[in-house]
Amino acid sequence: MSKRTLVVVATFNEAENLPVLVDDIFRYAPNVDVLVVDDNSPDGTGDWCEEYRIDEPRLFCLHRTGKLGLGTALVAGMRFAMENGYRYVMTMDADFSHPPVRIPAMLYGMDAPGRTPVDCMIGSRYIPGGGVEGWPWKRHFMSRGVNFYTRWLLALKPKDCSGGFRCYRVSALEKLDFDRIRSQGYSLQEEILWRLKCSGAKFGETPIVFTDRQRGQSKITLNEAVSAVRIIFSLRMEAMMGR
Repeated sequence: MSKRTLVVVATFNEAENLPVLVDDIFRYAPNVDVLVVDDNSPDGTGDWCEEYRIDEPRLFCLHRTGKLGLGTALVAGMRFAMENGYRYVMTMDADFSHPPVRIPAMLYGMDAPGRTPVDCMIGSRYIPGGGVEGWPWKRHFMSRGVNFYTRWLLALKPKDCSGGFRCYRVSALEKLDFDRIRSQGYSLQEEILWRLKCSGAKFGETPIVFTDRQRGQSKITLNEAVSAVRIIFSLRMEAMMGR
């Protein structure tokens, strides 16, 4: 029988947020495990994780040698879930932009009674009941633009293709060739949806209110957005050549 759910949190300098976040995850979802993928944070994030896990068997830590990118961190977490027999793997940010209180709703939506099971449940900002708080207009414009571009170019149906609060069915991820994934940064969010779509996966969305981080610094940059646009276009070209 497969294990329960693994929540993957990628970190770089999140020592302020991580202790409270982990406590909140276990408060709202006591039956999950948490994997922290830390990119050698100089602020001691990884050290805190090692100390906390001594008395907490639900917490695991993966220490990497440097800042290798969000996309590669999430892929490492997905591989961990596949290798260790989890049924679901959930991804979320470390800065409280993704509310831990919504974890039970995400898990429920994967196999809700009377509904078709889904392979990826997205915590969506762009369906009724969802939203964003604390963003400047430029960030809204960039997010909406990337979502429109992705949905149009890759023919993806979810309304929120760039959000990182998701629950994946591990058996669906096992159908993918992870060696073909190109994204090292934030564009993994769009690429993984496209590759799941190509494998026949089904998607669902549940509303969340995304709140901009209160502590620490945002990791996303204009260069990340430009890179995402470029990779999404290359995926479209890959699809056309494949046909």
